[in-house]
Amino acid sequence: MPELPEVETVRTGLAPFMEGETIIMAKINRPNLRFAFPHRFCDRLTGAEVLQVRRRAKYLLIDLNRGETLIAHLGMSGRFSIVPPGDDSPEDTNPAHDHVEFTLSNDHRILYNDPRRFGFMDLANSADLESNKFLADLGPEPLGNAFSSAWLAEQFADKARPVKTALLDQHVVAGLGNIYVCEALFCAGIHPKTLIKTIGPKRRERLLVCIREVIAEAIAAGGSTLRDYAAVDGALGYFQHRFSVYGRESKPCVREACPGTIKRLVQSGRSSFYCSRCQH
Repeated sequence: MPELPEVETVRTGLAPFMEGETIIMAKINRPNLRFAFPHRFCDRLTGAEVLQVRRRAKYLLIDLNRGETLIAHLGMSGRFSIVPPGDDSPEDTNPAHDHVEFTLSNDHRILYNDPRRFGFMDLANSADLESNKFLADLGPEPLGNAFSSAWLAEQFADKARPVKTALLDQHVVAGLGNIYVCEALFCAGIHPKTLIKTIGPKRRERLLVCIREVIAEAIAAGGSTLRDYAAVDGALGYFQHRFSVYGRESKPCVREACPGTIKRLVQSGRSSFYCSRCQH
């Protein structure tokens, strides 16, 4: 599933083509994705001007001039593509999975393709987003000022659960997923099974810095291309080629001075990758 850097890459790709443009036509090719589309979905979008394309955690937020915001989640395989005037659907996607289409006033089409249909779209009152069912309980953004040592200390205090599990909790920090938590824990030298209540101030500060560094680097690299993910222009992210631990089971540690190998364990049904020597 795309994590924060992948969704941010999609946002930056869509924004120049959508912001300031009017949705001339909205079309859906099926009644539902993961959930049913909102009532009068196409009618409410047609004729609306796109004010801004934003991101919150793993959600795209497309603000409209009618006081509503389109909330989009990519699920496992969702992908937006920008189709220039006169062009057909992208060659690397199956048109049978083009479930949503927007025609803009600049004559570009925005296609949403989702083979597995785990993504979804919703329309919400822009003024009430903080209480929206998808957004209300999200923690701070990892690159924002609210994500701080003090916040982590509060979240980690007297709680006997593994740090990997805690960081995947969207109440603790928004937008992180399995890939980047594994990478951040390696950067910080913390074993994924370490109980959060045992992590002292210095290690907690190091973890905070590592989370920020890993996310910022991944955004700069265009995210990670795993399975079906690609940016809106079809370009594949390449941060995966710099993974230190994720997906590298049995391979040597990337740190030259470390004799350890990368191991894998399963936590809450997800694979955790870590160095057998660097992380403790």
